[in-house]
Amino acid sequence: MRPADLYRSPNAIAGDYTMFRVSERLLFSGHSHQAWPDVAFEGQKQAFLDAAEFVDDKWKRAFEVADEVRAGWARLLDDTPQHVALGLNTHELVVRFISALPLRARPRIVTTVGEYHSIRRLVDRLAEEGIEVHKEPIAPVATLAERVARAVDDRTACALVSSVLFQTGQIVPNLRAVADACARHGAELLVDAYHHLNVVPFSVRDLGLERAYVTGGGYKYCQLGDGNAFLRFPENCTLRPVVTGWFSEFATKEGKIPNQVLYGEGPARFGGATYDPTPNYRAREVLNFFATRQLTPALLREVSQHQIGRVIERFDALDLDPAFIARDRSTRLEDMGGFLVLRTSRAPEVCCMWRGEGVWSDYRGDALRIGPAPYLSDAQIDDAMARLGAAVTKLHARGR
Repeated sequence: MRPADLYRSPNAIAGDYTMFRVSERLLFSGHSHQAWPDVAFEGQKQAFLDAAEFVDDKWKRAFEVADEVRAGWARLLDDTPQHVALGLNTHELVVRFISALPLRARPRIVTTVGEYHSIRRLVDRLAEEGIEVHKEPIAPVATLAERVARAVDDRTACALVSSVLFQTGQIVPNLRAVADACARHGAELLVDAYHHLNVVPFSVRDLGLERAYVTGGGYKYCQLGDGNAFLRFPENCTLRPVVTGWFSEFATKEGKIPNQVLYGEGPARFGGATYDPTPNYRAREVLNFFATRQLTPALLREVSQHQIGRVIERFDALDLDPAFIARDRSTRLEDMGGFLVLRTSRAPEVCCMWRGEGVWSDYRGDALRIGPAPYLSDAQIDDAMARLGAAVTKLHARGR
């Protein structure tokens, strides 16, 4: 697969997404919910067929599917499947992680004001219970990691930081500095890589995150849909989550220890309980699709940069009133993740009117987020941006 094949009309892979009708619709919500390839439906059907055929014996097959999904996440992380635990969403995995921290002895958490709601709400609630929560401002992003690192001390249980910020799409550089600070002070580090994986290449080793925990999921750039999340944990992890499920006992090899709950080895340490395996079946098919079509993170990054660059060019050419809607010109294209942010005080109205023009996007506060996806052609990008110009012009005229 060549990147140029994804720029032409029709897009070379658009035919693999007929159920989502990607060639008929302008789906620029790729940073939030990407379309699923048609093979995902085959995975959903197979999950039902296995349940119908094997009834309660389906779990042997479900666990085999889960192992394949772990291997898929490991490839994206440049790690091994033995270091990957699965969950339905990042929230439940982060809860298990935090429940294992020594918060009585280390009653301090270091994070940023730019974390996604799964982390934000949880740490805010912990603050109400007396845990000291330090939130570092995200600007300037170039020094964010260093500032978080300086905030870590001997009372810190963990640092929680994103590798790509969900509000701005900016890549956070030098997370190694946070990892080193946590190592010096005996704290843990959890990196939220949800907006990073499968749109910006990620390597635990290259980023210096071998000792870190990493979480993310498949709802966005991985196209796996709901119910697919992971927690990467370091080698020789000994955390004992208080929020623990009996599935962890499946992999327990030790004998019973009086008055102590035992934990399974590897991914089972973060095991939950009975779950719906259907999302894993879907994920397996989609991961195999990406491999077969040679849609590697490196190729997807090249495509994403091309698409974001084209969005920027077309937006600038619209020459809209910067007092009404504008983009951050200080962030370089290579420092962006998989979406572009346009700032406008009327983001909800712009988003709604743009949707009325047939374009799917979303907003966060005053940020209109534009997320192209690899199944869109250059012609669709040009069409969508022309419709944005029409929508903004109409809305602007009404406000005069």
